[in-house]
Amino acid sequence: MIKIAIPVHDGMLNTHFGHCEKFVIIDADETSKTISQTSELEAPPHEPGLLPKFLGERGINLIIAGGMGGRAQSLFAERNIKVIYGAPCDTPENLVKSFLDGKLVTGVNACDH
Repeated sequence: MIKIAIPVHDGMLNTHFGHCEKFVIIDADETSKTISQTSELEAPPHEPGLLPKFLGERGINLIIAGGMGGRAQSLFAERNIKVIYGAPCDTPENLVKSFLDGKLVTGVNACDH
């Protein structure tokens, strides 16, 4: 099982990771390529360096994001949380299904810091 966090705003991927209103958390099975559970988690106030600890303590091991700064990527890597950035604006479920099928197309990191 893999636990995936996706930053959202109005039900769609929020391109600026650190300023999302909440995260959709999806538990998925990479072998059967199925989603077993979906939940929402209110995001804490934006503070540099807080989200890697916050999400790590909740068992997250993959983040799908539109954009993320280099420092945040490093902090997630230190916690063994994989980050995929450059994801398109879509629903969390569609993004995870594309990821599980090996068809998630990513582009440029939407964050420039």
